[in-house]
Amino acid sequence: MTTLLAQVLDAHGGIGRWKELTMVRATIVTSGDLFVIKGLPQDPAPREMTVWLHEEHASVLPFGAPDQKTDFTADRVSIEKLDGRVVAERQEPRESFAGHDLNTPWDPLDRAYFNGYALWTYLTTPFLLAMPGVTVAEIEPWREGEELWRGLRATFPSNIASHSTQQDFYFGPDHLLRRHDYHVDIAGGFAAAQYVYDTVEVDGIRLPTKRRAYRRDADHRAILAQTMVSIDVSNVRFT
Repeated sequence: MTTLLAQVLDAHGGIGRWKELTMVRATIVTSGDLFVIKGLPQDPAPREMTVWLHEEHASVLPFGAPDQKTDFTADRVSIEKLDGRVVAERQEPRESFAGHDLNTPWDPLDRAYFNGYALWTYLTTPFLLAMPGVTVAEIEPWREGEELWRGLRATFPSNIASHSTQQDFYFGPDHLLRRHDYHVDIAGGFAAAQYVYDTVEVDGIRLPTKRRAYRRDADHRAILAQTMVSIDVSNVRFT
């Protein structure tokens, strides 16, 4: 573990505290142009997100109907009734995105897969950087205004579904997350810069409650004229 990663984990609550927890639930409100482009604009209704902390597993409720939820793992995604009846499912869902570009429409299972891996990634950051198989190295810092944000580049193993194999995470002088860069491989691989805000502490864990993702230009600057994804998180509960 790099010195910076150890400092980051401590700033966010400590790996010891994280290992004591198993699951997080939160209310999320999402929007953004990505969902419009994909033909599935997101309504502003709050939804309940559940994420397992030490395995890649997530669920959101409701999804598509008041009595439906998703069930996501890296190798399967489904839409289910609350009693467990399967409405639709897809094995090895990543394969279904072959040949997609930014403008390729998504179906509801595509959306469920994106939601599952993205929110799992966000709600386990930065602790997922210490998971088995993830390699981390310090990279050149990023200057944002008057601050210099130190960076970590993570390389994820094939059994973890996420935006892209390599992703960059930038941390402020307090070692809290400020920005997360990646490529959205399932949407043509466009380069994204996601800024995070309004960190809170819940059960000893510190996490941001607002995320705004933009496309990046050739100089890695965020193109602020278009918000691709926005996520507001509230009512966070760990168990």
